[in-house]
Amino acid sequence: LSWIERSATNRKVGGSNPFSCTNNVSVQTQRTDKYKNQSEMVDFFLFLETLEQLIYNKKEKRIKKLIIAKITIGKNVNKMKNILIVEDDKDIHNLIKEVLTKENYKPIDAYSGTEAILLIEKEKIDLILLDLMLPGLNGEEIIQKVKDIPIIVISAKTSTEDKVNVLLSGANDYITKPFDSKELLARIKVQLRKKEEKKNSELKYKDMVLENNSHTLHINDKKVNLTKTEYAILKQLLLTPNQVITKTHLLDLISEDTPDCDENSLKVHISNLRKKIKSVTDEEYIESVWGIGFKLFD
Repeated sequence: LSWIERSATNRKVGGSNPFSCTNNVSVQTQRTDKYKNQSEMVDFFLFLETLEQLIYNKKEKRIKKLIIAKITIGKNVNKMKNILIVEDDKDIHNLIKEVLTKENYKPIDAYSGTEAILLIEKEKIDLILLDLMLPGLNGEEIIQKVKDIPIIVISAKTSTEDKVNVLLSGANDYITKPFDSKELLARIKVQLRKKEEKKNSELKYKDMVLENNSHTLHINDKKVNLTKTEYAILKQLLLTPNQVITKTHLLDLISEDTPDCDENSLKVHISNLRKKIKSVTDEEYIESVWGIGFKLFD
């Protein structure tokens, strides 16, 4: 392609065109010898001319712009966080929605506790802004049902007892009405940051949670103590749960943490890891792929 580009450039600045049938008699004779069939030779020249035109076609620039635009839009969409507003007062609801939209969050509307639960099951929710006094399920009942999603309660209940009870029941933060929009946005950013930090500090697969800071494993809330090598092996399997990791590649990945591990000792560590997992659950997690390596069971 670069040869064609150079030829097209020469032609653009007034140079000779190597694709022209009248460019050079000797070249033309050689080409004729190469392509016995004259119609095939003409088709070949037309093909090259078409390539030459595509290189300098204005549509190419427009296509590039469209691709860049789509990539940019995709990045912006990925950055947007879905925030569920659970508030039955329409004026307050619309005010919160407007504030979130201006800050490039994606608000999702729920006007009752029952509607909120349905949306939580259906949508990917990054954070919940929750009123307590709601039709259907109340705020306290929603808090009991929700796991792994930060909840900021926005309520007219101002007593210390109400705040303490709600926070102890599982809410992450509490703000009273009327509220300042800047304070609300600051509290949202704090909770989203904490969620991201927690996400980076642990790896999850089914009922398994591996904590990177403490190097401990929890399965169904049961703690499993791991050796340094066992942790390193399981971490690599959790990072690529749907892929087979060859024995050689796995040894390379854990070499920084366990430089003395070889293929024979790797089998022993895998066996010990399976036994520890088996002690707290009947489910199999680590699968051997014969002749290749290991992966997590689907």
